[in-house]
Amino acid sequence: MPIDDSRLQMLTALAKKALWLSSWTIHNANHIRPNTDGLKVGGHQASSASLATIMSALYFSVLKPEDRVAVKPHASPIFHAIQYLFGNQTREKLENFRGFKGAQSYPSRTKDVDDVDFSTGSVGLGVAQTLFSSLVQDYVSAHGLIGDRREGRMIALVGDAEMDEGNIFEALVEGWKHGLRNCWWIIDYNRQSLDAVVREGLWEKFESMFRNFGWDVVIVKYGRLMDAAFAEPGGLALKTWIDNCPNQRYAALCFQGGAAFRKRLHDEIGDQGDVTALIDRRSDDELLALMSNLGGHDMASMIEAFETIDHDRPVCFIAYTIKGVGLPFQGHKDNHAGLMTPTQMEKWRESQNIRPGQEWDKSEGLAQDAAALEAFLKQVPFVQQGRRRLDAPTIEVPDTLQFKPASEMSTQQGFGLILNELARSETELASRIVTASPDVTVSTNLGAWVNRRGLFAKAENADLFRQEKIPSTFAWDYSPKGQHMELGIAEMNLFIMLSALGLSHSINGARLLPIATLYDPFIERGLDALNYACYQDARFMVAATPSGITLAPEGGAHQSIATPLIGMAQDGLASYEPAFVDELAVIMRWGFAHMQRAAGEGGSVYLRLSTRAIEQPKRIMTPDLQQHITDGAYWLRKPGDNCDLVIAYTGTLAPEAIEATGLLGEAHRDIGLLAITSADRLHTGWTAARRIRREQRVPQQSHIEKLLAPLPRDCGIVAVLDGHPATLGWIGAVHGHRLEALGVEHFGQTGTIGDLYRHHGIDANAIIDAAEALSPAAPVRHRKMAV
Repeated sequence: MPIDDSRLQMLTALAKKALWLSSWTIHNANHIRPNTDGLKVGGHQASSASLATIMSALYFSVLKPEDRVAVKPHASPIFHAIQYLFGNQTREKLENFRGFKGAQSYPSRTKDVDDVDFSTGSVGLGVAQTLFSSLVQDYVSAHGLIGDRREGRMIALVGDAEMDEGNIFEALVEGWKHGLRNCWWIIDYNRQSLDAVVREGLWEKFESMFRNFGWDVVIVKYGRLMDAAFAEPGGLALKTWIDNCPNQRYAALCFQGGAAFRKRLHDEIGDQGDVTALIDRRSDDELLALMSNLGGHDMASMIEAFETIDHDRPVCFIAYTIKGVGLPFQGHKDNHAGLMTPTQMEKWRESQNIRPGQEWDKSEGLAQDAAALEAFLKQVPFVQQGRRRLDAPTIEVPDTLQFKPASEMSTQQGFGLILNELARSETELASRIVTASPDVTVSTNLGAWVNRRGLFAKAENADLFRQEKIPSTFAWDYSPKGQHMELGIAEMNLFIMLSALGLSHSINGARLLPIATLYDPFIERGLDALNYACYQDARFMVAATPSGITLAPEGGAHQSIATPLIGMAQDGLASYEPAFVDELAVIMRWGFAHMQRAAGEGGSVYLRLSTRAIEQPKRIMTPDLQQHITDGAYWLRKPGDNCDLVIAYTGTLAPEAIEATGLLGEAHRDIGLLAITSADRLHTGWTAARRIRREQRVPQQSHIEKLLAPLPRDCGIVAVLDGHPATLGWIGAVHGHRLEALGVEHFGQTGTIGDLYRHHGIDANAIIDAAEALSPAAPVRHRKMAV
């Protein structure tokens, strides 16, 4: 249906205004309030111009309140400008764009005030997020958790160069597997990347790829001016020339202007009567307006493309655009770093009829009066429900998480047992847990949970092995009520899925408690997506197992070293490495609550687990002990008054630390044994306490400071873990104690646990050697015999 003229005029005016505001925002940041570090805001100006029409068509006409959008990172200023027109963004923050506490360089749902749906910045991740958010919407809808809310479309604005990112293609495969719906990707096909012009014919590869994965593809190449010209005598010849013109040449001609287009057209088409007359009927300015009237810059073409979609199949729109259209550097291959000079900006201001001092006025320079503009904006469908950031009630967590104990267990085994007991229950907590794994469900001990709760799919799919009566430990039944998302091997997909699941309370108004499992070394494969998920404040639990060189026979490829440091350094992620299963149960209970706390108070949880079975303590889990476990450490053997040595360990090295403590006890009778469940929590508490003392001048002691305070100053500490020694290497600085930090610094290899522990210097004898180097007591007479 053709768009109404009055509506088209208003939408075109709003697009013009949004482009002005975004360009003025950037100009202000660079020339009026320049960055003191000299860093210029380059690509934002060109990218914002490229997407001004597309984004205005979406936000001012097409989007509904339930729709969610991931905005191309460099289109941040045009997004902020649109939200400013709605009243969702402030002038103060726009004037402080890229400044401290100002509007963010890239849209951020945690730092911007204007209702950002998905943070973007690390290229490609926001695109994939929309796909997985659509799958999560299917999940909450199938489980009856969406209530009376309507399903929305998950929309990504994508740069054509951004399509080089591998995680986008990984996500496409996963979307096809799960029957993706309600997802739009709009490719800003300006044919320019940061450094160059994209390859010829790339759109054909995009079209073929998306169609192969079951997407509809809509190509928006020509605007109304072009369509009208093509209908004139000679128009077909002009269309053929446009279609055959190389990307670089077309971009260069857009930069050079109408006269350059005229010369090139005459030279290459020649004197053909009708087409020559078509060209010559237009002035240079009119010819440039025609040749730059690609579909992505034509409001009517974009509205028509969007509004013709009447189904929920995934759609890829390929919208042809010119990067920096309408600005002095449009089409230039260097325009990613391009900025209008003050002189150029002044000239453009005059052409836009913007009076000095009125730059931020919403109706300045438009033919429409302010009242009509405001009336239109108030009727826009997108804003009819106000801010769209949702919330959901917290899910009650029981006082204890049950499991069936054994005398010897691994933390990975205990993790599976805890989830199995939850799966047996009919609690609200159990119903809101969603598990996911990248093809390692069984080997990470999720099998029992999946057997009881099933795999999620939009249609029933029974386990054929069971139907054929073939014995199997696992029942892989798929149904809309299943609570496990089985993913392919790609860890990037796993973490972006966690990001989507962990934002369901805000996006869908339905709280989910996602738990993912993967092998610990492969955290690093998905680290960009993990960081992205935490940056958005998504809430989830990651059980990474097996970990460390303890996975001895597997060799270096499956042994992790640096992951404890990742756990410590990653903002928004509380990292734990328990030794015993009763500790794990306490941590998981704390984790479910932590995942539901308010912004700034809660976060996600990382559990570094092991397959090594060790002897389990028999003890009563008192409230004080639980608190110490979640705070990061407790005394397994409290030091005596004359303590001159402490052994501090993390995780699966508990047996070696306990044995070394026993052997050292003859010479160090007041020796202490410190069980560290979370170096991350200890370090975070320590740095926070120091900051409070420094800035607020009030006494504040962290947990680790309190634990180590009774130790004499000359007491030595030996710290040991199956990971990088820097994880615990800072503990000596808490009260100035001498410290020997033992750990793993080099790639592992195959062998027995004993072989590898000796080789890397983290066995009981290595702990004893380190202790003797620290404390001048009598040498240990009895050592552990090599096996």
